[in-house]
Amino acid sequence: MAEKSGSEQQSGFPRRDAEGRVATLGDLLGVCLAGVVIGALALVLFDWAFASVGAGDFGHTNGWLAVILPAWLFWDDFRAWEFGAARVLAAVVAAAVGVFAGLLIAGLGAGLPPLLSGVLAAAAFTVAYAVVWFPGVRWLARRTG
Repeated sequence: MAEKSGSEQQSGFPRRDAEGRVATLGDLLGVCLAGVVIGALALVLFDWAFASVGAGDFGHTNGWLAVILPAWLFWDDFRAWEFGAARVLAAVVAAAVGVFAGLLIAGLGAGLPPLLSGVLAAAAFTVAYAVVWFPGVRWLARRTG
């Protein structure tokens, strides 16, 4: 089999450019939201298992933990960008917007079980972060060279 050159786009999902950065906002959102769903399902499973053995009530696990897989992808995309102020500034602004959106949704869902309100907050964080990060880092990278 022929070996791929460094300039070819990697196969798989999410699609990535030659530098290893996620190629499209749709891919970033799709994979991140799938990660939130997988994280939420894992939390439900663990919460159900602990509740069934009497180690707590079902629904009281912190749903924010569903953000682990999306955060991992965000970190991977962050590392794929060249070292510089563009990626740091874009990440800080995206994190601030994401945390604000997540806390806003968590506050609006304060009457819901922590598992549900946390998963909704994690999803809001994920969408807000991706929507700010993806165009933001590209725009800043073009401006700073």
